[in-house]
Amino acid sequence: MVKKNKKTIRGRISDLYRKSEFGYNLLRPFYKIYELCIRAIPDKLFIEWYFKRYMGYSIDLNNPKTLNEKITWLKLYDRSDLHTLVADKFTVRSYVAKKIGEKYLIPLLYHTKNASDLKPENLPDTSFIIKNNHDSGGYLIVKDKSSVDWPKVQKQFKRNLKENFYYSTREWQYKNIEPRIVVEELLSTENGEIPNDYKCHCFNGKLAFVHVDISRFGDRRRNLYDTNWNLIPCVWQYENGELEKKPELFDQMKSLAETIAKDFIYARIDFYLVKGHIYFGEISFHHHSGTQKFKTPECDLKLGQLLKLGIENE
Repeated sequence: MVKKNKKTIRGRISDLYRKSEFGYNLLRPFYKIYELCIRAIPDKLFIEWYFKRYMGYSIDLNNPKTLNEKITWLKLYDRSDLHTLVADKFTVRSYVAKKIGEKYLIPLLYHTKNASDLKPENLPDTSFIIKNNHDSGGYLIVKDKSSVDWPKVQKQFKRNLKENFYYSTREWQYKNIEPRIVVEELLSTENGEIPNDYKCHCFNGKLAFVHVDISRFGDRRRNLYDTNWNLIPCVWQYENGELEKKPELFDQMKSLAETIAKDFIYARIDFYLVKGHIYFGEISFHHHSGTQKFKTPECDLKLGQLLKLGIENE
């Protein structure tokens, strides 16, 4: 019970800092001190601590076995300039265009390095999404720009531009990305809803499984499918949802994912399928930073056995 209360307090402090102008100004000095302390911790020590904090047990980096353990191992030992290039949500566009073609890119509407440029006259009248190119998960969906508090948005993205996501998770590819704001067309289904994204987990250049999140902004559910679109009996963070029929363009999506992933040991390639067209979303090298628990732990081990790092003790 005490642990739960601590998490609640931590969450409330985080919300106060990130969502409130008063909270940000109040807590910023303390956060800077915390950040300086965190930066002083060597990567290996930090990664071991981070894993135990979220997974509840110590990782053996010399002999990782589960999927989460192997993803965590990759955070420390698999680093290259190419990882930085494609983790950048702006520069990845040129990389993907060369690999599979520009037609799979979500239309880019605007980009800037200055948050003050986020104002109605610079942005389209259509629906769009604003996001940073150098972090994970931060975005703003805009369907009617006249209803947006733009000074508030500018302040938020100005703060975001100052953050270095690397230090909070030690996912090295984010360390040297030049911060930028990207505005893309907001994809929507024929019913006007946000489409599901198909997250293709590729091991050693080949598709291993796909996970689909259902009702991401409501009662979130998640299904895992194998390479033949058979449901994998796993519960990964979220309970299973309604089964989805195999997408008509699944085989093409698989081929595209493998084309992009062939240069990497592990990569999660995200796609959207909208009105009969495939759109590339992003590339992730460390799903949930290697700390997303399976409610069926045996799946963590079984999937981990499929990912080969070249150090396994067979």
